[in-house]
Amino acid sequence: MEIGVGLPAMVPGTRPGAILDWARTAEARGFSSLAVLDRIVYNNYEPLTTLAVAAGATSRIRLTTTVLLSPTRGTITLAKQAATVHALSGGRLELGLAVGGRRDDYIVTSTPYRARGRILDDQIGTLRRTWRGGEIGPALDTPPRILLGGHSDAAMRRAAVSADGWISGSGSAEPYADRLTRLRKAWADAGRQDEPRLVSLAYFAFGINGGSLATDYLGGCYAGMGRYAQRVIDETLLNRQSLVDTIAEHAEAGCDELILFPCSPAIGQLDLLSEALA
Repeated sequence: MEIGVGLPAMVPGTRPGAILDWARTAEARGFSSLAVLDRIVYNNYEPLTTLAVAAGATSRIRLTTTVLLSPTRGTITLAKQAATVHALSGGRLELGLAVGGRRDDYIVTSTPYRARGRILDDQIGTLRRTWRGGEIGPALDTPPRILLGGHSDAAMRRAAVSADGWISGSGSAEPYADRLTRLRKAWADAGRQDEPRLVSLAYFAFGINGGSLATDYLGGCYAGMGRYAQRVIDETLLNRQSLVDTIAEHAEAGCDELILFPCSPAIGQLDLLSEALA
């Protein structure tokens, strides 16, 4: 199983230089991916722009959105942006998409919240047609893989029907292996003969103040989401043993890549993570 790392682009107050430090250091230490999260109404860096900057600072590491709230964005513009990042990075982009669950992100972008699933369905087809046609944006010999996120049955069915794989987020009350059982059933029900690419996310905050870092950051990021927010905080990896246990659980279940997101932009967190993985 591969181990990727999230960029601290979602952590409020992160300096631009910290993004570059994390990108270069993560590649040098052999992590599989640089990943970004997404919100609209929040003090974070825009995901695809962030990955474009990270692409210029690296040469090999995968660039992943986990996940992009694509229904809040214009589809043709998104297709061109993604194709541009993919082409300029040498084919390193993996596009994770989802609908999200925050109404404010939809209100501010004048996007109908209740139609977000239907919008995403339409977007996937348009993205693939646009990339294949080569008339809008750079021509792509091999387009980005599309992965879909979400723990609901509807999200898993959508992934099975139209995506190359599935992304599991943090905060689920259901064990990871059980989530994969539902995903694989949806895959089989859709008549898929190929294997889905399986990606999962977890947060980490190491050191003597790790618990406070997790509570402060995640409590703000997931404010207003009740028990889900508390589960995300409670699942944060705070030490080497919790990291080892989580890696073992995901590997045993069949996860292809576990991406670890920091709760602080301090590069020392990446140092501590690297030491814990050694």
